[in-house]
Amino acid sequence: MHLAEGILSGPVLLGGAVLAAVGTGIGLRKIDQERLMTTALLSAAFFVASLVHVPVGPGSVHLLLNGLMALLLGWGCVPAILVALVLQAVFFQFGGFTVLGVNVVIIAGAGLLGSCMFRSRLADAKGRAVAAFMAGFLSVALAALFMAVALVTTNQNFLVTARVVFVAHLPVMVVEGAITMFVVGFLAKVQPEILGLDGSLIKKEE
Repeated sequence: MHLAEGILSGPVLLGGAVLAAVGTGIGLRKIDQERLMTTALLSAAFFVASLVHVPVGPGSVHLLLNGLMALLLGWGCVPAILVALVLQAVFFQFGGFTVLGVNVVIIAGAGLLGSCMFRSRLADAKGRAVAAFMAGFLSVALAALFMAVALVTTNQNFLVTARVVFVAHLPVMVVEGAITMFVVGFLAKVQPEILGLDGSLIKKEE
């Protein structure tokens, strides 16, 4: 899901940088001291998971965990993903610095939008599994869509590539949904405070 340097147009890069900067600022203000360790752990998990590429057709795909991170961190997922992307660019030359803002928007922005409509439903034990699955699924779907929009906005000739990218990530959407559902269900039983909503805690199930 990383876009490389030298592909996107100047306006797309600039727009991505501005949105990423705003999101990072909001995220830094919303991260409290008690969640620093959780934020660091999820950033590390994203860093490792997105390094494992699975060949699909002419390209490859990898896990994002953006829906899960957005559910647990809210806006804090933006700086967490930013740090991981910077480290990947430095150590492994994945993505790049000029396209960093766009990649943050694609991954973190999609996670925030994909999870926002399901986050409040995590308090309902009956609908929690479905909500968590849909948050993970939709977050990857939106990330693929955002990438497609960035490519097509740069050049209409990327339309076919954009379609291939979206289709290639269909299996990832299902896998991410399943992972998010499992992790959220596990946390609801052993550490429900991590899933706190608007200051209230999800009650631990008997």
